[in-house]
Amino acid sequence: MSEDAGRRAFHRPVYRPAESLESVVGGIDPLEQVEAAHRTAEIVVGRGRDTDDPELTARLVGLVRELGLATVAEMWSDRPARTLPGALWRLYLLHEWVQRRPDEVRRLWTAGEGRAEVYRVIVGVAEPPDPMALAAMTGEVLTGVFSGDLAVALERAAAFCHVMAVGLVEPGVDDIPPEQVTRAARMRDTADDLTACARLWRLDALH
Repeated sequence: MSEDAGRRAFHRPVYRPAESLESVVGGIDPLEQVEAAHRTAEIVVGRGRDTDDPELTARLVGLVRELGLATVAEMWSDRPARTLPGALWRLYLLHEWVQRRPDEVRRLWTAGEGRAEVYRVIVGVAEPPDPMALAAMTGEVLTGVFSGDLAVALERAAAFCHVMAVGLVEPGVDDIPPEQVTRAARMRDTADDLTACARLWRLDALH
């Protein structure tokens, strides 16, 4: 998908309380749901970047905990990867994966970091890279969406996906399960998409 495909008219977000986001996506036709996905993404990011309230930032980072993964998926998971809602969905999903499967994530990170050192440095995981450090990193990425350089946050997440992809496919192992190879390919695709989103954000074209 080209970067131009992610372009759409930008409307300055108008804040709505978190509890109202659920109602935006319910009982509407497909065209309205597309518009709602972009509108809610703009609301969440715009509200987060317009405030210096750490409590609100923490609530936005914990949006999945507050609304539930199914609600967040309903809002954003169907949107193209190189759009604002598509990028947000992938960031929240990565954070949930790290929290829910800490041992798997640590194993893949350990397997991949030595063969993806440039990406490891970009990610910036604290040493030692235990589950708490990895979860803290994805939390920092989401915090950066709202109170830092969003493009840098996307690039850190992309680098993390690259390390995970390398960890999924160990060299010299002949019997890697096909589903694991597929997961690695999807991780690389996600990394490419998040990198593209970072470029689009810098061009004021991620909507």
